Amino acid sequence: MFSWLSKSNNKEEVYESVVQGLKNIYKNKLLPLELHHQFHDFHSPQLEDSDFDAKPMILLVGQYSTGKTTFIKYLLERDFPGIRIGPEPTTDRFIAVMYDDKEGMIPGNALVVDPKKQFRPLSKFGNAFLNRLQCSLVPSPVLQNISIVDTPGILSGEKQRVDRGYDFTGVLEWFAERVDRIILLFDAHKLDISDEFRRSIEALRGHDDKIRIVLNKADMIDHQQLMRVYGALMWSLGKVLQTPEVARVYIGSFWDQPLRYDVNRRLFEDEEQDLFKDLQSLPRNAALRKLNDLIKRARLAKVHAYIIAELRKGMPAMIGKDSKKKELIKNLSQVYDKLQREHQISAGDFPDIKKMQEVLQNQDFTKFHPIKPKLLEIVDRMLADDISTLMAKIPQEEINHVEAETIIKGGAFEGVEETISPFGYKRGEGIDAGYGEPEWIVTKYKPQYDKVFDVLNPCDGKITGAAAKSEMVKSKLPNSVLRKIWKLADVDQDGMLDSDEFALAMHLINVKIDGNDLPSELPDHLVPPTKR
Repeated sequence: MFSWLSKSNNKEEVYESVVQGLKNIYKNKLLPLELHHQFHDFHSPQLEDSDFDAKPMILLVGQYSTGKTTFIKYLLERDFPGIRIGPEPTTDRFIAVMYDDKEGMIPGNALVVDPKKQFRPLSKFGNAFLNRLQCSLVPSPVLQNISIVDTPGILSGEKQRVDRGYDFTGVLEWFAERVDRIILLFDAHKLDISDEFRRSIEALRGHDDKIRIVLNKADMIDHQQLMRVYGALMWSLGKVLQTPEVARVYIGSFWDQPLRYDVNRRLFEDEEQDLFKDLQSLPRNAALRKLNDLIKRARLAKVHAYIIAELRKGMPAMIGKDSKKKELIKNLSQVYDKLQREHQISAGDFPDIKKMQEVLQNQDFTKFHPIKPKLLEIVDRMLADDISTLMAKIPQEEINHVEAETIIKGGAFEGVEETISPFGYKRGEGIDAGYGEPEWIVTKYKPQYDKVFDVLNPCDGKITGAAAKSEMVKSKLPNSVLRKIWKLADVDQDGMLDSDEFALAMHLINVKIDGNDLPSELPDHLVPPTKR
């Protein structure tokens, strides 16, 4: 059946890259075992080349109105096709936000037939799901090295009783297996974990290393309330995640509006830096993540083979097949215990027993195959030899990624440890105080701004970046917005502001507070007369 099994497997393989090596060993060494024991019917569809070639993906999960879509907008610093933001459930579909030179949108049915995209296996969830799937193409530099998946807001109360028409948790499981990061978003005002949210989190189990938790909208409460909310969130997560380790929670306000309470501004900046640096590491560590996931898949495939073979062995030759099948399913835990003792398998390597029992109900046990020792031997050799060979290549690939600057850039990531403007991370502090402040300004309402300018102790007609920053942060605007304003205002690009440039900066701050978008370039009518 598998012609490649006759080939010699003793010679050491030579791979051009880790990804190419993963493709080869999966197709030639793990896939035969999966096919022989119907692994794809129970656990995960067959992997394709697009799964290995895909950019790192970030999956956003959370209850409705926790800021998932706004979080993406904050990262990109722009809208994307299909964006809808509101206090009620607005995102009713899975939206894969990906890079393309031209902005556009691909509906779900077209998306799953594109061989270049990794979403083909999603067709098994049917039209009800595919009508709720789309790909938004955006020419954003952020998306050149990652993709982001927005999910429907998880419902609570009576709303969660509404049937979505497709296997929602099944779709989450599929994405969880393939993404590099899973971000669980919580609203500081909405910490209750609904039944549907609990089921969704349970669907992510087994991928704990990918999960990051964000307590969003933290600026809407003061520091005393924030302390209580954080404690309540940790208590709730402890009950749902059921892990002995304390989950890492990032606290912040991921949108471009002024902070309501800015007493925790520095905390939010530190937390944002930590989260963004974690996300920036994804392209560099993508090969390692795929390698790790393939190892987990191989271990599960081996255990699955033992389970299927044991169930086949327990079936009678002729009479009483149905009753024996029911008995085996009911006593599946005893099968697990037996295999654990006989093959020294860790209890954590076995699939979820309830899910396994559900799938087994619709299977014909007489069509299960017995163990083929040769198949298991090949997978064992793959784990022992091929994986270690690929592991040795990863450090060099990481160096190559750094040299090629394969890192997330653009959008909100421009502020990660930025050294250009005073609104970069930890700029204008200590011996660095007053260093370069490149942003833009306009000459409107100048007399009232000149009064503020004179209070800031100008020297030779200019104020330092630190002095300007002390006034600009009073607006409570996020640093990402203030950085843009600074770059527009500092017309001379000398890191200091004269009275005209300061007036322009303050004007732009007020324009932003009024809700108008900032221009990407300074219009002629906003350039101070002295700079024209």
